[in-house]
Parts: sequence; C-alpha cells; structure tokens
Amino acid sequence: MRSAHYITLTAAAGLLALLYWGMNTVPPKKESAPGASPEQGAMTAAPHNTIQAASFDSIYTAVRQQLPAHAKGEVDSVEKIIGAIQDSARMAPVFTDLAKVWQEHKQLPVAAYYYAKAGKLENSEKKLNFAGQLFLDLMHETNSASVQAWEAQQAIECFKRSLELNPANDTTKMALAASYIEGAGETMQGVQLLLGITREKPDNVPANLMLGRLSMQSGQFDKAIQRFETVVKLEPKNTEALYFLAEAYKSKGDKNKAIELFERVKTIVNKPEFSRDIDQYINSFK
Repeated sequence: MRSAHYITLTAAAGLLALLYWGMNTVPPKKESAPGASPEQGAMTAAPHNTIQAASFDSIYTAVRQQLPAHAKGEVDSVEKIIGAIQDSARMAPVFTDLAKVWQEHKQLPVAAYYYAKAGKLENSEKKLNFAGQLFLDLMHETNSASVQAWEAQQAIECFKRSLELNPANDTTKMALAASYIEGAGETMQGVQLLLGITREKPDNVPANLMLGRLSMQSGQFDKAIQRFETVVKLEPKNTEALYFLAEAYKSKGDKNKAIELFERVKTIVNKPEFSRDIDQYINSFK
C-alpha cells in the first residue's frame, strides 16, 4: 500500500528522501493546540481541504471526449446492457465489464468508479479495497486539485464500506487514514484511525511510520523519535525509519546521533550514488 507523504521538505533532505523512497521530510516547527497530544498537534498543522471536488459527470464527460470512436462504441454497448437490466444484483458483473473497458483505454478514474459500483453491489471487501486503492493511487498522480478531491472522497467511501464488512482489517484502516490525510485534508480523522491501530497493536510498523512523519510535520520531534525507534527495534534495517529518525535527531540538534544513523542507512542501501548524496548532506550540517 502506498502512503503518500505530503510533508514540506527541507531542500537537501527532501531531495534525498524523494529520490530514494518517494517521501518528504521535515518542515518548520508548528505549534500544537493547547492540551493536544503530539500526533494531534499534527492535526492542527494541516488545514482542512476546502477545494470543491469535481463531479463524476464532469469527469466522465471530459474523458469520454478523449476516447476514439471504437472505444466509445464499446462503452455504449456495455452501458446499453446495464440500462436493460432490471435486477440491480445482476448489474455488478456488467459494471466490472464496463470498468475494464475504461481501464483498457487508460481512463482510470472512470474505471475505478465502476469497479467501486460493482464492489458496493456485491458487498465485496476485496473489490472495494481494489477500487479504493486505485482511487488512492490516482489521487497521488493527478494534476487537478478538484479531481484529486473527488478521488479522495471516492477512496474514503470505498474503504469505509470495506471496513463495515471487516472492521479488523488494519491495512484498510491505513489506506483510509492516508485518504483522509493526504487527499481530503481531514488530518484529525486519519490520525485517530492510526492511533486506534497503535493502541491495539503498538508494534504495527506502517501506523508508527505514518504517525512518526506526522509528528515530524508538527515539530514534535521527541514523539517522532519514539515512533521511529519502535520501528527500528522491530525492523533494524528499515531504511525509511532510520532516515527519518536521523532527521528527527538532527532537528533536535543532536548532529552526532544523526550522522551515526545516516551512516547506517548508507551501509544498508549500499549504493554509491546514495552514499555520495548522504555524504554531501551530512557535510551541509556538520
């Protein structure tokens, strides 16, 4: 599962993290709300998303215009079948067929929408998660803020429906948290899900990683260190945790500890280009 990491970066650290892990690092410190926990401090740091989401109809109309004539014919043929079906239960496999047509022609937002409709009609956890993950991936790739907001809404709806079928699925909870935080701007909702996971399973690695990054975002470096240390104890070669742990110590002013951890990351990654970039980064703050 992807977790997008939309945390403001410092120039050198951000370049390294983005280059090797596809992630960002540390922003300027932001104050927490009075009485808030460290993770809840991250909630107050991220503004609620006020962007108006696109509508499915507008997306459908726009992408349909891009289809070649033969593809429009394929879509029309399947839509005609759906229009003739009276029993909604029989529509699910046809919606799947329609989704595959759109996917074949590389119009993934519309494909994901119809995969989701099929999953909802069938009450299929697997299909809802598939559609939700497709929306989540698309959310990270789109250049349109309004389409991204729509994709986030759709992902949230899919994952919430999936959790109604299987409330214990932590992977789905993580995906829902990412949808709230990274797409909908509803950081509080996402953080509460993550905290719920770690309360029940303190050793959950993905949840601790995401909470650690959120603590970094809000300048809660001590809490970030606790989260990343938890991960490193469980997975001593987890380069993501080690890298961000080094960043947290650097942000606290403990340069020696940060350098020690960056050197560990170099050894594990064991790539000359990466080692060279890390050395340059270390030299920038020695």
